Amino acid sequence: MRIGIALDYSSGFHEAVDRVVELEKAGIDIAVVAEAYSYDAISQLGYLAAKTSRVELATGVVPIYIRTPSLLAMTAAGLDFVSDGRFRLGIGTSGPQVMEGFHGVAFDAPLGRTREVVEICRKVWRRERVQYDGKYYQLPLPAERGTGLGKPLQLINHPVRERIPITIAALGPKNVELTAEIAEGWQPVFFLPEKANTVWGDALAAGKAKRDPELGPLDLMVHTSLAVGDDVEERLSWVKPQLALYLGGMGAKGRNFYHNLATRYGYGEVADKIQELYLSGNKREAIDLVPDEMVRAMSLVGPRGFIAERLAAFAEAGVTTLLVSPAAADPKEAIRYVEDVLALRP
Repeated sequence: MRIGIALDYSSGFHEAVDRVVELEKAGIDIAVVAEAYSYDAISQLGYLAAKTSRVELATGVVPIYIRTPSLLAMTAAGLDFVSDGRFRLGIGTSGPQVMEGFHGVAFDAPLGRTREVVEICRKVWRRERVQYDGKYYQLPLPAERGTGLGKPLQLINHPVRERIPITIAALGPKNVELTAEIAEGWQPVFFLPEKANTVWGDALAAGKAKRDPELGPLDLMVHTSLAVGDDVEERLSWVKPQLALYLGGMGAKGRNFYHNLATRYGYGEVADKIQELYLSGNKREAIDLVPDEMVRAMSLVGPRGFIAERLAAFAEAGVTTLLVSPAAADPKEAIRYVEDVLALRP
C-alpha cells in the first residue's frame, strides 16, 4: 500500500509544503493538492514540484467544467515537465453548488463530459493534431458556432510522458463504472472499507470488464484522517465539521451526492437529520449529530494496534494508495503520525 499526504486547501500552504519536504525524506509516496472554491491547485503544485524531488504529485481533484479539455492537458503536461515526470492528473465534477454557485457554469452531463475530457487529454499528450467530434466538445469548433477559422493543432512541446496517469473522483455507480473503465486511478470520498464492496462492487466489476489492459490495475486512492496514540479519541471531533458540511450543506435535498453515499452506507436517517439541521442554519447541532461510529470507520484515529487493524481493513477492501490528513495542530506531531502509518502499512 502506498502512503501519501493530502494537503488541505484552506490551511497555510507554505507550512504544508515544509511538512511534505520532511515526509518525502520519511518515505511517503505521493502528495495531493485539493481544489474547491479556494486557491487553485495548479499554482501550488508548481511550487511543490520545485521543493521536492521524488514524491509523486497530484491534483486531488480539479473540476472538469472550469477548464477546457485542452487546457487540462496542457496544464498536466506542464506540471509533469516541471516535476520531471512525477505528476498525476486527478479530475472530478465537483457538484452543482460549487460549479453553478461559485463559477457560474452549468453542471450538466458529468458522465459524457468526463469521458470526452479523458479522450481529448490523451490525444494532446500524444501530440496528435486534435480533431474531436464529441457530443459535448468539438475540436476545431464547428463553423456554425464560431468563425470557421479554427484548424486542428498539436501541442508545441514534447511532453515528458505521452500518457500521464488520470485519477477520477467518482461516487455514483455509473461514474464509478466509467472510472474503472477509462482511468488509471479512482478516488472516492468518505470511504468505508466494510461497506465498499456492497456499494461499489458491481459498478467496479462492470467497468473493469470493459477496461483496456494497457491501463494496468486500477489504483484505488482513498483519503482518511489520521491520529495515532492512546489519547487521541477526541480527534474524531476534528473530522465531524467536514462530514457535516458535505452530508448536510453540499447541495440541496435530493441533489447531494455525499448524503446519497451516507444513505447507501446505512446512515440515511441520521444523514437526513444532519441535512435538515445544516440547511436550516443549525450547523453546530448538525456537527454534533455526526456519529462517532461513522467517523471512526472512515478514519485512522486510535492506538497503534487499532491503526494496524484498520490499515488491514483498507487493504482488504482493495485500497492501493492511502492519502492521510493528520488531525494534529503541532507539525511535529503530524509528521510522527505519518511516520507511524509508514511503519505499520501492509
